[in-house]
Amino acid sequence: MPSNRSGENRSVETVLDSTLDSVDTAEQIVLRAATDSGFGEDELHKIGVAIREAMVNAVVHGNRYSAHKKVRLAVSEAPDRLTIRIQDEGEGFDVASLPDPLAAENLLRQSGRGILLIRAFVDEFHVRHLESGGTELSLVLYRTRSS
Repeated sequence: MPSNRSGENRSVETVLDSTLDSVDTAEQIVLRAATDSGFGEDELHKIGVAIREAMVNAVVHGNRYSAHKKVRLAVSEAPDRLTIRIQDEGEGFDVASLPDPLAAENLLRQSGRGILLIRAFVDEFHVRHLESGGTELSLVLYRTRSS
């Protein structure tokens, strides 16, 4: 995605396999767009972590590594924000029912911190269940960050 300093809206969409290699590919695509959008080095690190967590959730928990299921990545660059949508083809989940990773009984668990990290590193986070099955995560990052 070329630089968006002209104020135009730009976007890229791709379909990725349900593999951990796709996590790296998605991170590279998003970081390229975030760099073009003018995000700084600290923000790029946070964006990278959020994308990796969202993609791992889609590949591992959503699609369960199924070779028959894909992950869709869409990155939209507007003058004031970057919006990333990640869709899996899994069974979906209820974000409200996820255990609190900061609760004493969950502190030593190996998983469960991904959504917490994503929320901490983006300006807006939305979960939507797709009619066709699966889940879409939307991550929005504003160019003028408050963090």
